[in-house]
Amino acid sequence: MLKKIYLSPLGYIISFIQNILAFVQQPFMVYGFYNKVQKRFMKLTRISSSTKILSRGRLDIENNVWIGHYSLLDASNDIQIGKGVQTGPFVSIFSHSSHISIRLLGENYLQSDGRIGYVDGKVIIGEYSFIGTSSVIFPGVTIGKGCLIKAGSIVTKSIPAFSIVAGNPAIIMGSVLDIDEKYFHDEVVQKNYFDKAIIEKWINKDKDHADTVS
Repeated sequence: MLKKIYLSPLGYIISFIQNILAFVQQPFMVYGFYNKVQKRFMKLTRISSSTKILSRGRLDIENNVWIGHYSLLDASNDIQIGKGVQTGPFVSIFSHSSHISIRLLGENYLQSDGRIGYVDGKVIIGEYSFIGTSSVIFPGVTIGKGCLIKAGSIVTKSIPAFSIVAGNPAIIMGSVLDIDEKYFHDEVVQKNYFDKAIIEKWINKDKDHADTVS
Protein backbone atom coordinates (compact mmCIF):
# COMPACT_ATOMS: atom_id res chain seq x y z
CA MET A 1 0.00 0.00 0.00
CA LEU A 2 2.73 2.49 1.02
CA LYS A 3 4.71 1.57 -2.07
CA LYS A 4 1.71 2.31 -4.34
CA ILE A 5 1.18 5.69 -2.65
CA TYR A 6 4.82 6.61 -3.03
CA LEU A 7 4.85 5.63 -6.72
CA SER A 8 1.71 7.71 -7.33
CA PRO A 9 1.83 11.53 -7.84
CA LEU A 10 1.59 11.81 -4.06
CA GLY A 11 5.12 10.41 -3.94
CA TYR A 12 6.55 13.79 -4.92
CA ILE A 13 4.90 15.39 -1.91
CA ILE A 14 6.07 12.58 0.38
CA SER A 15 9.63 12.89 -0.93
CA PHE A 16 9.55 16.67 -0.51
CA ILE A 17 8.41 16.37 3.11
CA GLN A 18 11.06 13.72 3.86
CA ASN A 19 13.80 15.89 2.40
CA ILE A 20 12.66 18.87 4.48
CA LEU A 21 12.67 16.71 7.63
CA ALA A 22 16.13 15.38 6.76
CA PHE A 23 17.40 18.94 6.38
CA VAL A 24 15.89 20.06 9.67
CA GLN A 25 17.12 17.07 11.62
CA GLN A 26 20.63 16.84 10.19
CA PRO A 27 23.42 17.25 12.75
CA PHE A 28 24.82 20.68 13.45
CA MET A 29 27.60 22.07 15.63
CA VAL A 30 26.42 23.34 19.00
CA TYR A 31 28.50 26.30 20.15
CA GLY A 32 29.27 26.49 23.85
CA PHE A 33 29.56 23.81 26.54
CA TYR A 34 28.99 24.12 30.26
CA ASN A 35 31.81 22.24 31.99
CA LYS A 36 30.25 20.84 35.17
CA VAL A 37 33.64 19.70 36.46
CA GLN A 38 35.12 23.20 36.39
CA LYS A 39 31.73 24.95 36.69
CA ARG A 40 32.67 27.14 33.73
CA PHE A 41 31.09 27.87 30.35
CA MET A 42 33.39 27.08 27.43
CA LYS A 43 32.04 29.53 24.87
CA LEU A 44 34.27 28.50 21.97
CA THR A 45 33.90 24.75 22.36
CA ARG A 46 31.76 23.14 19.66
CA ILE A 47 30.16 19.70 19.96
CA SER A 48 27.97 18.10 17.30
CA SER A 49 24.28 17.74 18.11
CA SER A 50 24.65 14.10 17.05
CA THR A 51 27.39 13.34 19.59
CA LYS A 52 26.32 11.12 22.48
CA ILE A 53 27.73 12.05 25.90
CA LEU A 54 27.53 9.56 28.78
CA SER A 55 27.96 10.97 32.31
CA ARG A 56 28.10 14.59 31.18
CA GLY A 57 28.99 15.72 34.72
CA ARG A 58 32.35 13.92 34.48
CA LEU A 59 33.34 15.33 31.11
CA ASP A 60 36.06 17.95 31.61
CA ILE A 61 36.45 19.87 28.34
CA GLU A 62 38.50 23.02 27.90
CA ASN A 63 37.78 25.87 25.47
CA ASN A 64 38.29 25.82 21.67
CA VAL A 65 37.50 22.09 21.40
CA TRP A 66 35.72 20.61 18.36
CA ILE A 67 33.93 17.24 18.62
CA GLY A 68 32.77 15.94 15.22
CA HIS A 69 29.47 14.41 14.18
CA TYR A 70 28.20 11.02 15.44
CA SER A 71 30.85 10.64 18.12
CA LEU A 72 30.57 8.93 21.51
CA LEU A 73 32.10 10.30 24.71
CA ASP A 74 31.80 7.81 27.57
CA ALA A 75 32.80 9.86 30.60
CA SER A 76 31.50 7.36 33.18
CA ASN A 77 35.04 7.16 34.60
CA ASP A 78 36.14 10.66 33.57
CA ILE A 79 37.32 12.17 30.31
CA GLN A 80 39.60 15.19 30.28
CA ILE A 81 40.06 17.01 26.96
CA GLY A 82 42.57 19.84 26.67
CA LYS A 83 42.06 23.12 24.86
CA GLY A 84 42.31 23.14 21.09
CA VAL A 85 41.58 19.41 20.68
CA GLN A 86 39.70 18.44 17.52
CA THR A 87 38.08 15.17 16.53
CA GLY A 88 36.70 13.98 13.24
CA PRO A 89 33.28 12.30 13.01
CA PHE A 90 32.49 8.83 14.38
CA VAL A 91 35.13 9.01 17.10
CA SER A 92 34.54 6.89 20.23
CA ILE A 93 36.23 7.57 23.57
CA PHE A 94 35.59 4.95 26.27
CA SER A 95 36.43 5.19 29.96
CA HIS A 96 35.06 1.73 30.78
CA SER A 97 34.78 -1.71 29.25
CA SER A 98 32.62 -4.55 30.57
CA HIS A 99 32.98 -7.23 27.88
CA ILE A 100 35.39 -9.39 29.93
CA SER A 101 33.36 -9.07 33.10
CA ILE A 102 30.13 -10.02 31.33
CA ARG A 103 31.68 -13.26 30.09
CA LEU A 104 33.16 -14.09 33.49
CA LEU A 105 30.01 -13.39 35.50
CA GLY A 106 27.42 -14.50 32.98
CA GLU A 107 23.84 -14.00 34.12
CA ASN A 108 25.03 -12.68 37.51
CA TYR A 109 26.76 -9.65 35.95
CA LEU A 110 24.06 -7.15 36.86
CA GLN A 111 23.68 -8.51 40.40
CA SER A 112 27.40 -8.57 41.20
CA ASP A 113 28.91 -5.84 43.36
CA GLY A 114 32.54 -6.56 42.52
CA ARG A 115 32.64 -7.11 38.79
CA ILE A 116 35.65 -9.30 38.00
CA GLY A 117 37.41 -8.29 34.81
CA TYR A 118 35.70 -4.89 34.62
CA VAL A 119 38.02 -2.31 33.05
CA ASP A 120 37.80 1.39 33.83
CA GLY A 121 40.12 4.35 33.69
CA LYS A 122 40.21 8.08 33.05
CA VAL A 123 41.01 9.18 29.51
CA ILE A 124 43.16 12.29 29.06
CA ILE A 125 43.67 13.98 25.71
CA GLY A 126 46.36 16.65 25.67
CA GLU A 127 45.82 20.12 24.25
CA TYR A 128 45.84 20.65 20.50
CA SER A 129 45.77 16.97 19.65
CA PHE A 130 43.75 15.78 16.67
CA ILE A 131 41.74 12.55 16.70
CA GLY A 132 40.99 11.31 13.18
CA THR A 133 37.69 9.97 11.87
CA SER A 134 36.48 6.61 13.23
CA SER A 135 39.25 6.35 15.82
CA VAL A 136 38.62 4.58 19.12
CA ILE A 137 40.29 5.54 22.41
CA PHE A 138 40.36 2.85 25.13
CA PRO A 139 39.90 3.30 28.90
CA GLY A 140 42.91 4.58 30.87
CA VAL A 141 44.68 6.02 27.83
CA THR A 142 46.54 9.34 28.01
CA ILE A 143 47.28 11.10 24.73
CA GLY A 144 49.96 13.76 25.05
CA LYS A 145 49.65 17.30 23.74
CA GLY A 146 49.93 18.05 20.05
CA CYS A 147 49.42 14.46 18.90
CA LEU A 148 48.00 13.37 15.55
CA ILE A 149 45.84 10.25 15.74
CA LYS A 150 45.25 9.13 12.16
CA ALA A 151 41.81 8.06 10.94
CA GLY A 152 40.68 4.60 12.02
CA SER A 153 43.27 4.24 14.79
CA ILE A 154 42.53 1.99 17.76
CA VAL A 155 44.43 3.54 20.66
CA THR A 156 44.90 0.99 23.46
CA LYS A 157 47.99 2.46 25.15
CA SER A 158 49.11 5.92 26.24
CA ILE A 159 50.86 8.09 23.65
CA PRO A 160 53.62 10.67 24.39
CA ALA A 161 53.32 14.30 23.30
CA PHE A 162 53.75 15.25 19.62
CA SER A 163 53.31 11.67 18.40
CA ILE A 164 51.79 10.61 15.09
CA VAL A 165 50.03 7.28 15.55
CA ALA A 166 48.07 4.95 13.30
CA GLY A 167 46.84 1.38 13.07
CA ASN A 168 45.03 -1.33 15.03
CA PRO A 169 46.41 -1.35 17.62
CA ALA A 170 47.82 2.13 17.07
CA ILE A 171 51.60 2.51 17.06
CA ILE A 172 53.82 5.57 16.86
CA MET A 173 54.68 6.42 13.25
CA GLY A 174 56.51 9.70 13.71
CA SER A 175 56.42 13.17 15.27
CA VAL A 176 54.28 16.19 14.37
CA LEU A 177 57.36 18.35 14.98
CA ASP A 178 58.78 17.00 11.72
CA ILE A 179 55.69 18.47 10.01
CA ASP A 180 55.60 21.72 11.95
CA GLU A 181 59.29 22.60 11.89
CA LYS A 182 59.27 23.77 8.27
CA TYR A 183 56.84 26.53 9.31
CA PHE A 184 58.84 27.75 12.31
CA HIS A 185 60.58 30.47 10.26
CA ASP A 186 57.21 32.22 9.84
CA GLU A 187 56.78 35.07 12.33
CA VAL A 188 53.04 34.42 12.60
CA VAL A 189 53.73 30.81 13.57
CA GLN A 190 56.40 31.88 16.05
CA LYS A 191 53.90 34.22 17.67
CA ASN A 192 50.97 31.80 17.76
CA TYR A 193 52.36 28.26 18.02
CA PHE A 194 50.59 26.48 20.86
CA ASP A 195 53.78 25.38 22.64
CA LYS A 196 56.03 28.41 23.11
CA ALA A 197 58.79 26.28 24.67
CA ILE A 198 59.17 24.35 21.41
CA ILE A 199 59.43 27.57 19.42
CA GLU A 200 62.00 29.08 21.79
CA LYS A 201 64.07 25.90 21.67
CA TRP A 202 63.97 25.91 17.86
CA ILE A 203 64.85 29.62 17.62
CA ASN A 204 67.85 29.14 19.92
CA LYS A 205 68.94 26.06 18.00
CA ASP A 206 68.61 27.91 14.69
CA LYS A 207 70.52 30.89 16.09
CA ASP A 208 73.33 28.66 17.40
CA HIS A 209 73.54 26.98 14.00
CA ALA A 210 73.77 30.36 12.23
CA ASP A 211 76.51 31.53 14.62
CA THR A 212 78.47 28.31 14.01
CA VAL A 213 78.21 28.68 10.23
CA SER A 214 79.29 32.35 10.34
